Amino acid sequence: MGKTITEKIFDAHCVDEPFSGTKVLSLDAVLCHEITTPIAITDLMKRGKDRVFDPTKIKAVIDHVTPSKDSKSATQAKILRDWAHRNNITDFFDIGANGVCHALFPEKGFIRPGYTVIMGDSHTCTHGAFGAFAAGVGTTDLEVGILKGVCAFRKPETIKVELCGSLQEGVYAKDIILELIRQLTVNGATDHIIELHGPVVEAMDMEERMTLCNMAIEAGGTSGVCMPDMKTVEYLWPFIKDDYESKEQATQAFTQWHSDSDASYAKTITLDVSTLEPVATDGFKPDNVKKIKELGARKIDQVYIGSCTNGRISDLRIAATIVSGTALAPGVRGIVSPATPAIYKQAMEEGLLASFINAGYCITNPTCGACLGMSNGVLAEGEVCASTTNRNFNGRMGKGGMVHLMSPASAAASGINGYLTDPRDV
Repeated sequence: MGKTITEKIFDAHCVDEPFSGTKVLSLDAVLCHEITTPIAITDLMKRGKDRVFDPTKIKAVIDHVTPSKDSKSATQAKILRDWAHRNNITDFFDIGANGVCHALFPEKGFIRPGYTVIMGDSHTCTHGAFGAFAAGVGTTDLEVGILKGVCAFRKPETIKVELCGSLQEGVYAKDIILELIRQLTVNGATDHIIELHGPVVEAMDMEERMTLCNMAIEAGGTSGVCMPDMKTVEYLWPFIKDDYESKEQATQAFTQWHSDSDASYAKTITLDVSTLEPVATDGFKPDNVKKIKELGARKIDQVYIGSCTNGRISDLRIAATIVSGTALAPGVRGIVSPATPAIYKQAMEEGLLASFINAGYCITNPTCGACLGMSNGVLAEGEVCASTTNRNFNGRMGKGGMVHLMSPASAAASGINGYLTDPRDV
């Protein structure tokens, strides 16, 4: 019987099996940010274990509330900053160099096919786009990862998803993953890997694949994962070019992290995207997904374009094309947060930021702040946001606020009309 990519990664990294089915894996990368990691740091210090297993394998960033908005968030940042300095963590990204973690770390080449990656953040599943096993963990597991470089997992089963057909104009990766979550439900992939295959995935660039994998957790999945290929190599080439004679050789080497044709799956889902239309969430669950046209002219107060889901350069290009030469509807405020400084700079050089500013948008520094209702775009009670973020729980972007998750194209179109809008209508 063949093996899935996850089974191969588990086998290659297993250093112990203390209980049947529970495997202790060596870690290639431990990712940290200032919201969840300071709790682990403080506990390790109290235990007299203020050290790290390997400073070259720990990557840290201040990204959720940046710059700090009050004394509490400043303290959180200081704990992470001081810890990184004490432990000689060179890959630490402070204000000015920082960006949204799940965009910044891939951009820096820190994620590779076959890697094991953990972080105290549920959307760590994003990094599975590179053919890695990447999972969000709790404080105790994060502490062990920081201290010992290992983490224990029960081997998850895998759901195979085949994406076929051709996308209509105005339909994007965000629409696909929202539709998949609708079909799976918020619990449908619990303790499972969502393994993405098919010609649609193969045609996607790495940014689109990251969008798919980013929201695997919203269906309960441990991670999303794609097979590494030439697209993966092209993205990583600046960082791996000294390890391989050619891109073709690297692509061939990465096939070791492909699932076998006779691998066993918990189930297989085939999704023909040809008939998929632009969609958005309705209510407070990520699986409550409807066609935007079915939602009617829902008035909005804010448009938010950014986050680890849709704050990359391709997302900004899509949205800027739609807003160019238009203006936000009266009473609607728009916020754009490029996910990293490099994306910000590129968007500025391409004139994308000018298009947003001319349309009435506010451009913020790279930050996660608005996505989880902490800063830079929090909603007031009763307000509605057309958002490119990944979570629409009650109060997620502010107490009493409503978040409709959608693609950058749909969010930009909604800003023009002042109500939820299918991008094909503008």
